[in-house]
Amino acid sequence: MSSQKKRNFQIEAFKHRVVVDPKYAEKTWKILEHAIHEIYNHNASGLSFEELYRNAYNMVLHKFGEKLYSGLVSTMTLHLKEIAASVDASQGPLFLEELNRKWMEHNKALQMIRDILMYMDRTFIPSTHKTPVHELGLNLWRDNIIHSTNIQTRLKDTLLEIVQKERGGEVINKGLMRNIVKMLMDLGPTVYQNDFEKPFLDVSATFYRGESQQFIECCDCGDYLKKAEKRLNEEIERVSHYLDAKSEVKITNVVEKEMIETQMTRLVHMENSGLVNMIVDDKYEDLSRMYNLFRRVPTGLMLIRDVMTSHIRETGKQLVTDPERLKDPVDFVQRLLDEKDKHDKIINLAFNNDKTFQNALNSSFEYFINLNPRSPEFISLFVDDKLRKGLKGVSEEDVEIVLDKVMMLFRYLQEKDVFEKYYKQHLAKRLLSGKSVSEDAERSLILKLKTECGYQFTSKLEGMFTDMKTSQDTMQGFYEAMGPALSDGPTLTVHVLTTGSWPTQSTTTCNLPPEILSVCDKFRTYYLGTHNGRRLTWQTNMGSADIKATFARGQKHELNVSTYQMCVLMLFNNADRLSYKEIEQAVEIPTMELKRCLQSLACAKGKNVLRKEPMSKDIGEDDEFYFNDKFSSKFYKVKIGTVVAQKESEPEKQETRQRVEEDRKPQIEAAIVRIMKARRVLDHNNIVAEVTKQLQSRFLPNPVVIKKRIESLIEREFLERDREDRKLYRYLA
Repeated sequence: MSSQKKRNFQIEAFKHRVVVDPKYAEKTWKILEHAIHEIYNHNASGLSFEELYRNAYNMVLHKFGEKLYSGLVSTMTLHLKEIAASVDASQGPLFLEELNRKWMEHNKALQMIRDILMYMDRTFIPSTHKTPVHELGLNLWRDNIIHSTNIQTRLKDTLLEIVQKERGGEVINKGLMRNIVKMLMDLGPTVYQNDFEKPFLDVSATFYRGESQQFIECCDCGDYLKKAEKRLNEEIERVSHYLDAKSEVKITNVVEKEMIETQMTRLVHMENSGLVNMIVDDKYEDLSRMYNLFRRVPTGLMLIRDVMTSHIRETGKQLVTDPERLKDPVDFVQRLLDEKDKHDKIINLAFNNDKTFQNALNSSFEYFINLNPRSPEFISLFVDDKLRKGLKGVSEEDVEIVLDKVMMLFRYLQEKDVFEKYYKQHLAKRLLSGKSVSEDAERSLILKLKTECGYQFTSKLEGMFTDMKTSQDTMQGFYEAMGPALSDGPTLTVHVLTTGSWPTQSTTTCNLPPEILSVCDKFRTYYLGTHNGRRLTWQTNMGSADIKATFARGQKHELNVSTYQMCVLMLFNNADRLSYKEIEQAVEIPTMELKRCLQSLACAKGKNVLRKEPMSKDIGEDDEFYFNDKFSSKFYKVKIGTVVAQKESEPEKQETRQRVEEDRKPQIEAAIVRIMKARRVLDHNNIVAEVTKQLQSRFLPNPVVIKKRIESLIEREFLERDREDRKLYRYLA
């Protein structure tokens, strides 16, 4: 195979030199320079742009790009200086119009020049890192016109003056303002910022500082907020009409700082019109305006929240500690609910349902409700009033609303177990006297309590309903079995109550009339005969009776009374007149109960089936009682001193408190043992913290009581103290 011969190619220089006319560049530039002058003088219609483009193309091609570029700069500068003089010479309102017109013309001329010099723009300028034609035109306009000594200051002052006129309510040429501001923005962000925005913000700050001082001296809080809101909206509108969108945040910050932030403390505390007055007078619109304006500044909402919280706490404290208010528990709780509704509505309508405000409201209520140790009792009394008569004829939905409101107050209670104690007593009285409006409402509330606090909280309450149902069946069986033997005696209805479920008080003996006693003995015999291993104890303090009485002229009435009242009245079948001491000896009712019972029989207007001497509201030990033969009533059935839930007397209150404290001891001990079983070793402070955490859903345990329970557990050898560190406890298995 023969090797191929290599061939070398060589490109030789052109044999004949191309000779360029030495005056070519000068001549061509003159043509282009003339064209630029014509464009600026509005005579561009007679120019051949194709020819001009070719000339510019050839100059760059023949390496005269530098001459072309520098010539362009000097020619444009010349024209711009003439324009600057023309603009500067214009007077008054014509100044901006002339500037705007010349700017439009300059842009049009610049577009034509850029088209002619397109080749230079694409090749020569990038390779030599020079400024492109359009940008160059803008820079030259900036340096020769906008930044010329006279025009720069005059332009700034004119623009600020126009803004000031608009703030004063005058009508301005917004289109012209928009064009001038856009020109500044087109010249670069720094031009707009330095030549207009910064001075604009400074002047605005001074203006609003002065205006806020003026307004605060002559306006009330509501009017001031309206003016501040109006100014804020005006500035936002101004930005949308003719300023850079980025200026909105900056100018609104100025208004917020000068009109809101610097004055907000004074506004909130303003006499007769500040935040507290707005809340008291339910001024939702003003409150909403305050919320929306104050949320714009860093600590605005916190200030509103703090003032609102202290106001709620103060009014709440007055409400729960006012002795007059405490006289009527139902009214007391209703006022609490009204107060809660009022502030809920404000938060919902004015404060955008803000969760932080809702939390502040809740913590305020929790604070002042627990200032009154009787709040749990009063809430239970309110429930009792509603479930006895307050919800009669009310729809199911409205019943649920009332119960939900009660549950809301219940959640604020720290001593939920005290509420449970009273609620159980009041429920027992309602069930035993058959005075509950609706069993569905009763069960609904128990279900809500169960959901809130768990099964343990309501198991005994549910047991009470079970006992009522079982008692009906027991009585049916008793009358079926003993029917003939009971035909001539009084009718007896017995509620058999399970000791653990009902709030039975310590049993006090009461001497029942012989007629009643014989029926009771028959029931005891029947019941113990059908149930093995049970013990019956009569709770006479919880019963009621219907007795028939005959008064003067044969007038007959059926009296609905308590068991105690029945025992007293039956004594007057065999005596016309009895002293307090004789009654006390005959019935053996506890002193407090007996006095209350005699008071309702002898002192209640329209219900006084007995009379007493001397006549007075209170019962004395030397009083004498006699049958009121002249008693009359338009009703056949007369209800006397029904067992109504009422505020406890001081001794009863002490007794209930004592029972609550006793009930808490095993719960605290159980919690300590649970914690120590899991942790094995723990110091005193941590045990107290853990026990409090576990039990706070029912009550707040006292650290002193926790310490006593720990001592008791150490004595019973559930725990022991560490030998070296006495604050450390160990669990003993």
